[in-house]
Amino acid sequence: MFTSHLKYGTLCRAADIKSHCYLRIMLLIRSFSFQVILAFCWVYIRKYQSRQESEVVSTITAICALAVALITSALLPVDIFLVSYMKYSNGTYKEWAANNETRGQIEDTVLYGYYTLFLIILFCVFLWIPFVYFYYEEKDDDNVNKCSQVKNSLKYTIGFVVVCSALLLIGAFVPLEAPPNQNATQWEKAQYFFKELGSSRGFVALSFSISSLTLVGMLAVITYTAYGMSVLPLNLIKGTRSIAYERLETTEDIDEVEQQIEKLRSKCEDGRPLSSRDRRKLQELESKLQVLRRRDRHLEIAEKNCCTKVGSVLRPLKILLGIFFILVALLFVVSLFISNLDKALHSTGINSGFIILGTNLTNPVNELLLALQPVFPLDYLLITVITMYFVFTSMAGIRNIGIWFFWIRLYKIRPRRTRPQALLFLCMILLLIVLHTSFMIYSLAPQYVMYGSQKYLVQVSNMPSTRDVQGNSTGFSSRTCDAAAPEDQCTMTRSYLFLHKFWFFSTTYYFGNWAFIGVFFIGFVVSCCKGKKSVIEGEVEADDSDMSDDEYLH
Repeated sequence: MFTSHLKYGTLCRAADIKSHCYLRIMLLIRSFSFQVILAFCWVYIRKYQSRQESEVVSTITAICALAVALITSALLPVDIFLVSYMKYSNGTYKEWAANNETRGQIEDTVLYGYYTLFLIILFCVFLWIPFVYFYYEEKDDDNVNKCSQVKNSLKYTIGFVVVCSALLLIGAFVPLEAPPNQNATQWEKAQYFFKELGSSRGFVALSFSISSLTLVGMLAVITYTAYGMSVLPLNLIKGTRSIAYERLETTEDIDEVEQQIEKLRSKCEDGRPLSSRDRRKLQELESKLQVLRRRDRHLEIAEKNCCTKVGSVLRPLKILLGIFFILVALLFVVSLFISNLDKALHSTGINSGFIILGTNLTNPVNELLLALQPVFPLDYLLITVITMYFVFTSMAGIRNIGIWFFWIRLYKIRPRRTRPQALLFLCMILLLIVLHTSFMIYSLAPQYVMYGSQKYLVQVSNMPSTRDVQGNSTGFSSRTCDAAAPEDQCTMTRSYLFLHKFWFFSTTYYFGNWAFIGVFFIGFVVSCCKGKKSVIEGEVEADDSDMSDDEYLH
């Protein structure tokens, strides 16, 4: 007996050492990821910002906002890891996590992490980014001094602060639960309300504000992420047009336009003035000729560029990557469709936010994550890759579509040509997309995002472990945690609690997933019908100035 206890204690110590090694590995990965995120944000913003219009405050703001977006997206894998780390693979709590108080401290730490990042997001979206945006807009007026710039920027920013305050107030006062005694007097109901307001309404107010922003993020995900998931792999597969053919085509267009210009100018050789129609046409042809010559100049530089030659050599790799990305996109869309179909068939209904108490239909992404649990840290790496995939496809969608206000195009995202205002818009959109990304990943793998790799013990009969007083065999079996598990046996991720605090937001997210699937297939069809892109796609536009063109070439 002593020997068996000794072996058990040795195994437990070995398991604890292994668990602590896992925790240290995760902490090292997160520390390294933080440095990589900051470096990536700096390189990304510097790549796209206009050298001619670059400005220190807007550059720092864009880099910090993009870093906050990426760090927030990286918090979900940490949240899942920590709730999974509390338990052994057999469903029992580890010694240090057996106490409810210890588990509560860990959960509070994660919750404070979400609080901090979400408050920073609110600060960026409603105060910092709007102020810098309007400050830069006021800077375009040469007659305005610094004090007037700050005053006017604050005046416009107050509107955003008012909206944020309204959301926080609505979140604080919105009734989540009715008073327990419906026959109580108005004074008793007021007492109950103020008691609830003082207990956890700060969490509710923040959750309501973040959920409201997540609705806007849902629209951005439907618009940009869905299209980015379809256009990114297809562009890799199709590649770009031949530079030699493009130069030949451009040269022919230049000759044709020059002939048309000479033909129009010949009309006024005898001193007769051109008609207004001919003058307008001549002006259009001269502008077109200027764009064509700039295009030919860019093509000539691209033809001599080493990156273009390397890209031609890596063409087979790009095709393989495109095929891989399109398979991943289809896997995500199929998983999202199955998850939504499961909610439609087996959820508790629209009035509860389509909450489902278990996975009734096999979800490929959820099953893949659960299958990778035994091999640390493959499941956490996969959930991190999924999160980053959504962020980068969103970036690809924004680059291809640009920033629009309904049918009006506001800004274009182009390398070394993007205005500071456009970069600020880009970062704000990414902040909103990241907020909705957590719900998208929950839709892809609801069971895993809710509980991670946790298991719990269930008492079963007919097992050869012990016998009860009636002589029946009883024992314990471990099961994967789901919504039907006992509350004290499984710990929910803090992300899930933030996402499902209000049923009406969850209902809207559910219908948003259907819209996402529809837009993805529409974008896929449109991308398939489009031809190959030019190797200088987006570099030459009719509304570009000669100064910005010279800046790009040098």
